[in-house]
Amino acid sequence: MAAATAGVVEELTRVYRELPPRPAVEEVEAAAAVLASADAEEEARLADVAREEAARLREAEGVSGELLAVLREARRAAVRLRALQQRKEAAHVVELERRFKVLDGLIQRASRVVSPSGEGSSGGGGGVEMAEVVEEMDARRSDVAAAASAVGEIERGNRGVGFGLDTKAVSSLLRDGSTGSDMVDQKLSLIQVASLIESSAKRGTTELNLRGKLVDQIEWLPVSLGKLQDVTELDISENRIMALPSTVGSLRYLTKLDIHSNQLINLPDTFGELSSLIDLDLHANQLKSLPASFGNLTSLANLDLSSNQFKILPDCIGKLMNLRRLIAETNELEELPYTIGSCISLVELRLDFNQLKALPEGIGKLEKLEILTLHYNRIKGLPTTIGSLTRLRELDVSFNEVEGIPESICFATSLVKLNVSRNFADLRALPRSIGNLEMLEELDISSNQIRMLPDSFEFLAKLRVFHADETPLEVPPREVIKLGAQAVVQYVADMVASRGASQKKTEGTSFWAWFRSLFGCCKKDEELGLVPA
Repeated sequence: MAAATAGVVEELTRVYRELPPRPAVEEVEAAAAVLASADAEEEARLADVAREEAARLREAEGVSGELLAVLREARRAAVRLRALQQRKEAAHVVELERRFKVLDGLIQRASRVVSPSGEGSSGGGGGVEMAEVVEEMDARRSDVAAAASAVGEIERGNRGVGFGLDTKAVSSLLRDGSTGSDMVDQKLSLIQVASLIESSAKRGTTELNLRGKLVDQIEWLPVSLGKLQDVTELDISENRIMALPSTVGSLRYLTKLDIHSNQLINLPDTFGELSSLIDLDLHANQLKSLPASFGNLTSLANLDLSSNQFKILPDCIGKLMNLRRLIAETNELEELPYTIGSCISLVELRLDFNQLKALPEGIGKLEKLEILTLHYNRIKGLPTTIGSLTRLRELDVSFNEVEGIPESICFATSLVKLNVSRNFADLRALPRSIGNLEMLEELDISSNQIRMLPDSFEFLAKLRVFHADETPLEVPPREVIKLGAQAVVQYVADMVASRGASQKKTEGTSFWAWFRSLFGCCKKDEELGLVPA
């Protein structure tokens, strides 16, 4: 009887020991979060499809209704298929844990049958072996916790490297004792990201780096992202994320967020709740607008919106009173909101490669502005308030349609670099008072229709770089321009001095000629008796 019992227990032991590795606690929690996120994301995507199809119906005149219906159903099917793919791994982990729990129950039940009194000796040798199985089961659970703790130590010791290996390291520590250092270059699946979020939240992680770490199939992040309430720096750039969960607004201590080079179409309304945010990089996405709550990011100092699809920036941008650097180049901007003048802390404003035709007069309120670049737009003129930018050091309006530069620019006496090149047939003269810009070191007037430099050019004593390629300058001649900036300045100075001397001489000669003619006239009249002697 005892031998038969021992045989059954041995079989149970063998069955248990042949089981695959059990998921870590964080992996199970992550899987649950992924499943919840997948459901929400699927609903959101289906709603987007419905809205887009409604708009398409209004615009698609002459297109077969049946064809549009096929397109609608195909897009819905694609959304459901992607959601199913995202759920697959998470569902597997949840099901794996469920079955492990069933086996746990069976082992415990066998243990009670073999050792009803809790003593291993009551059931013969089988009781001892069954106790060992129970101990092994408990040990597996301890190994999971130990692995998570070990990964925590790895993360604390390698914070600068980032988290690309951490979740992989958990599984490696569980399965084959690897340290996970060979996993740094491998990308993470959605459930691994969710697991990483869970473990990071429990450890109170403050920096999380997922730059380029996500597999290409990941288009959204799980709602559990909101658990990272201690995170101050988050980098999820260079992936293919299309949407952020609304829970991102819970990251109340976040000061730096880098999401560049993804596929973001919009930002959630809760984005404005990131009240501690200072640095935000959104460049190289597919954004066309910002949420109304964006103006609540009053701590924001650095904002990069370049390489998106903006046609206009919202008025709420004016609420960003602490904004120092705004990069909005390579968009489709047609105008700037007047409220840009309320960004009184702005030091750098880059608007290159857009469709701007003019700047608002409010630009003159940016008294701290030092850099303004408008390269490759359609600007025809600068506002007269440009002269109020007394700290402006660099101005680039090249490759535009500028027809004239206002004289008021000569009050921007801190200018060091001025580029008005390649306005082609439109720009024909420089401001007469350009000599007031005594700090000017670099000036480019290439590819314009300027034929003569103004007399005040002689006062540009600090000018060291002067470009006038493909500009039909007559004064000074081309030979002088080739000698360098200061040669040009000296030529203008000599020309003005020479003209002054010549004019003075001419004026003196004219006076004496007049005097002599007057005297001669009186003498002749006297001889003719027309006037008394």
